[in-house]
Amino acid sequence: MVNDVEVVTLVARIESEYREMPGLQLTASQMQRMWCLDGATCEVVIELLVTHGTVVKTRRDAYARADRVENATAA
Repeated sequence: MVNDVEVVTLVARIESEYREMPGLQLTASQMQRMWCLDGATCEVVIELLVTHGTVVKTRRDAYARADRVENATAA
């Protein structure tokens, strides 16, 4: 697990990547591989991304931009 400052930096970087690639949809495992995260850090990052309203979980258990509501589980 990384420290709080590193988590904040990771979240900002990942939010930026989701803005730059609006169609990006990644599972938790894919996020771990793409951003070299351990499982615990990835869980924290995902929780923060969801809390910030950056991503939502899709029907396929991937995380997509929240403003692409048609991909959301709740949609």
